[in-house]
Amino acid sequence: MKLKRKLKTVLLIDDSESDNFYHKRKITKLGISDNIKVTYSGEEALEYLITELNGEYPQPTLIFLDINMPGMNGWEFLEHYEKLDIAHKGEIVLTMLSNSQDPRDINKTSQYKSLKGYYSKPLQDDYLEAIILKHFPDYVED
Repeated sequence: MKLKRKLKTVLLIDDSESDNFYHKRKITKLGISDNIKVTYSGEEALEYLITELNGEYPQPTLIFLDINMPGMNGWEFLEHYEKLDIAHKGEIVLTMLSNSQDPRDINKTSQYKSLKGYYSKPLQDDYLEAIILKHFPDYVED
């Protein structure tokens, strides 16, 4: 899959340094984005999303969210995220990326209108391609 243009920013929300390192390399290697922001908690990610920089909010194009994190977990992040003003969210595609295979977690994803997918760690090439084709078809070369 070849892209006409890259995603502006990908945000990783995960407390695991090794997972973030791996996912960042995978996204870079596939040429999805040159700008990958890593946050290690739900609180840090919310702070990032609501902080204005040079008159604009970051509005990453794609977010990968882990469920199990200390402090604010992925579900708690989603509760806060869905209440954010549109200026903070923009046209973000938010996906869950987790080790959890618990059917309750997978089923719970349908409760959040902003959540666009659930994927198992580690991030795979086919996950990224499916996300790009589904949510960013105009980015893909014919």
